[in-house]
Amino acid sequence: MKARSRTIIILGLLFGYILLQFLWWEVLLVKQTGQIIDLKQKISELTLTNDSELIREINFLHQKKKMQVIMVVGEGTIFLLLLLFGIYKIKQAQDKETALNNQQKNFFLSITHELKTPIAATKLQLQTLQKQKLSEITQQELIANALTETERLNSLIDNVLLASRLDAGEFIFKLEKQNISELTLKILNRYYKKEIDKGELKLKIQENIFAEIDVTIFPSIITNLVDNAIKYSPEQKEILIDLLEEKSNILLRVKDNGLGVSDSDKEKIFTKFYRAGNESTRNSKGTGLGLYIVKYIVKNHNASVTVKNNLPIGSNFEIHFNAS
Repeated sequence: MKARSRTIIILGLLFGYILLQFLWWEVLLVKQTGQIIDLKQKISELTLTNDSELIREINFLHQKKKMQVIMVVGEGTIFLLLLLFGIYKIKQAQDKETALNNQQKNFFLSITHELKTPIAATKLQLQTLQKQKLSEITQQELIANALTETERLNSLIDNVLLASRLDAGEFIFKLEKQNISELTLKILNRYYKKEIDKGELKLKIQENIFAEIDVTIFPSIITNLVDNAIKYSPEQKEILIDLLEEKSNILLRVKDNGLGVSDSDKEKIFTKFYRAGNESTRNSKGTGLGLYIVKYIVKNHNASVTVKNNLPIGSNFEIHFNAS
């Protein structure tokens, strides 16, 4: 039997015992109160000679008995409700901690795999270069692949460190007016030139859109959303990136033709370490930090992020900024 199950059984037995004892003592208290009032009534009947005074005393004692019983039962009920509420909150906190522990466990398993994969790939390519005499073209291909894996590893480490800094409140956002049209194009061409050239990433970037952003951390929004789209898209990728301004609203949109997000996961995916729960997404690469980072950064830019269904299939992430 698992430790958690044993703990639940022990707590259940303990609570049951406390509840039974409480009810038993409450019954005894009510019974004892009734006995005391009855004795007082008998004493009054023996000592009082005036009938009207005797009737008043008996009515008073009956009323007192009723009030004391109500008081005992009422206080007991309040205590019981507080006890139940306390147990509920403890269980709620325990469930939350268990869920977080499970997510952290999954994160460490994922991060281990994510770190080992590019390291192993880079090592293999370098060993191939070292041990074999290859043509100049093949050498350049191996070097390019090694650099791609190194960039992937660097991006992964950056995400982990950034999430840690955001959690610790160490990152100070400095919002300044920037041309996000030029910045977005620069980021996309730096990190996703190959996908753009292959037609997998299609851009629709309106020129000269300005917004108050932190230029040092804004690229994480772009890279995490695009990485997420690439990760969950099929081999024939079709990813559309829009940036446009409508009155006082700026819309950054990343649409893909991938697996999509279920309604039950639409809010959860922005939680740290959370990954959507079907088998195909579990088998894909990821740490559960990307969308958490996006949500955190967007919130600190006084903006909002939502995920919708892309038709006929896929996801549609939209971020709304205020125009400068």
